[in-house]
Amino acid sequence: QVQLVESGGGLVQAGGSLRLSCAASGRTFSSSAMGWFRQTPGKEREFVSAISWSGGSTYYADSVKGRFTISRDNAKNTVYLQMNSLKPEDTAVYYCAGRIYSGINSTPSAYNSWGQGTQVTVSS
Repeated sequence: QVQLVESGGGLVQAGGSLRLSCAASGRTFSSSAMGWFRQTPGKEREFVSAISWSGGSTYYADSVKGRFTISRDNAKNTVYLQMNSLKPEDTAVYYCAGRIYSGINSTPSAYNSWGQGTQVTVSS
C-alpha cells in the first residue's frame, strides 16, 4: 500500500484558488493511479478527479471540469490538485486516494489507500 498525506487546504473566498498536494511514501506510487475525492457531512464521498500512473490520462467530475487540474510528479511521489474559480459548493474535506497497478476509476471502493483528508472552505 501507499501511505498518503494531504496538505494545502484552507479558507478562501469564492473565485479564489488553492493547490492541494498529496505526498506518498512507498515504492508503488509510480505504479498507482491516483484520485481526489471530497466529502461533506452527511453525504457520500464524491469523486473529483483521477490521474493514471504515468499522468497521461486524467478524468474529472463534471462539477469541476474546466476549473480543477490534477497532475503528478513521480520523482517527488506527489499528486496535486489545482483548484481555480472556487465556489462555496466546493467546500468539503478533500481526500487523496491510490490504486496500485490499476487504471483510473471514479468509485471510492476501487481505491485501496487513503489519506486523512484536508479541509477546504470557500466563503461567499
